[in-house]
Amino acid sequence: MDLFRTTDLFRATIAQPENLLPQDGMAKYYGVLIPVDDADDYFASLISHIQWENDKAFIYGKSIVTKRKVAWYADRPFAYTYSKTTKYALPWTDGLLQLKTLVEEKLNETFNSCLLNLYHNGSEAMGWHSDDEKDLTKNGSIASLSFGAERKFCFKHKQLKETVSLVLEHGSLLLMGGITQDFWQHQLPATKKIQAPRVNLTFRNIRVE
Repeated sequence: MDLFRTTDLFRATIAQPENLLPQDGMAKYYGVLIPVDDADDYFASLISHIQWENDKAFIYGKSIVTKRKVAWYADRPFAYTYSKTTKYALPWTDGLLQLKTLVEEKLNETFNSCLLNLYHNGSEAMGWHSDDEKDLTKNGSIASLSFGAERKFCFKHKQLKETVSLVLEHGSLLLMGGITQDFWQHQLPATKKIQAPRVNLTFRNIRVE
């Protein structure tokens, strides 16, 4: 059985997505942007052709290497610093440019960069954080495209502690924008139920002086 076809009957694009956040920001889930056969092909290509590397982070003053892998691509070799580490962007692959175009046409926005994450199974996760690094355009949109295993994704308000969660489907699109990063954190929680991999692409904009 195909690992990514368990909910085919419910897979659909949401024509007019509503804001998932009750206040202080915007997050809209567009559902499935890419049909399952095409999503399968993109997923396989991303796994094979992206230059993945283990991520590094500084936690409580110590440098750690994550099991999760990352990659950073952009229009130019932009520097992007997060978790006290700096990455320099690689040039777009043909596949990434195709996906960027699909997302831009759907949202009527443009992006100049993409951070990719590879989670090998549900034990690999991302803790609470905001995408508010100084390298990024202030209050800029971030478009998150998901492939592979369906995973729960959560938001938490920084002051009110209110939470919102959803499941990101294979080939689906989530948009965050406006003041969201100022007031909300988000995470991809760990789960023992998921044994299949997931790839996530977050299209964003690096500030250009």
